[in-house]
Amino acid sequence: MTEFSGLPLSRPWRRFVQRDVLTGLLFVALAGLGLWLSRDYPVGTALRMGTGYMPRMLCWILLGLGAVIAARGFRDPGGDRSDVPIGIEALRPVVLVFTALVVFGLALERLGLVVAILLLVGLGALAGRNLRPAETILAAAFLIVLAWAVFIAGLGLTIPVWPEI
Repeated sequence: MTEFSGLPLSRPWRRFVQRDVLTGLLFVALAGLGLWLSRDYPVGTALRMGTGYMPRMLCWILLGLGAVIAARGFRDPGGDRSDVPIGIEALRPVVLVFTALVVFGLALERLGLVVAILLLVGLGALAGRNLRPAETILAAAFLIVLAWAVFIAGLGLTIPVWPEI
């Protein structure tokens, strides 16, 4: 028997306790939840998109991606990453990325686009093991310019760029 975070596993369950299989199943579950939550949104057509068009399309893509990842992980149980234990240390990046997204959402209207993206990228960068300040600053600058170009200049949304004093 093998162990999974201290729990003994019988042979049939070993294939399911692979990073790729669990990740794929998580993607499928999140996509299913997204499809279920957006079931009442009008989809529309590609030329006249409704409010549910993009969320549903992204959920279908996530569902397909999750199915492919899970199938590959299930088919190849002896992958390079299967010997790395899945434990509590795997929660750190998940919590930091989730926190970064929540902080971005809360900070956007109050602190403006620039500060919100700086917080998003800064907290998100802490989730990685190899934090490189120069790359993090370049990524933040690129995202600020891209977000400004797409959402403010391109679509004309009224998003504050800087904090209001």
